[in-house]
Amino acid sequence: MTKNLKQTQRRRTRTRFAVKDAARGRARLSVFRSGKHIYAQIINDDDGKTVAAASTVDKDLKAQVKSGSKDSATLVGKLIAERAGKAGVKEVVFDRGSYKFHGCIKALADAAREAGLSF
Repeated sequence: MTKNLKQTQRRRTRTRFAVKDAARGRARLSVFRSGKHIYAQIINDDDGKTVAAASTVDKDLKAQVKSGSKDSATLVGKLIAERAGKAGVKEVVFDRGSYKFHGCIKALADAAREAGLSF
């Protein structure tokens, strides 16, 4: 295992521990970012099930997005908030994983907040 991978796993674990401690019965909005796409899912840790999911590879967004851009992250944030509302989830805890809270991650979070999720 390389040094960078170990550091990434440590950051992810540290963030996940803090998020699960703060959750207290709320769902978790987990974000994964690759080089081209961004994925978001709302997870109920009590049941261990995914409540809602959205990504740039969804059929609804595929034609509208430009890979790796903040605009596409904004669209994913709006879509995940809309799907969470349909599932009955209003409050979540934001799990950014090992990523810094800027750029695409921040754009997704801000769009989800504007669309009605509170965290």
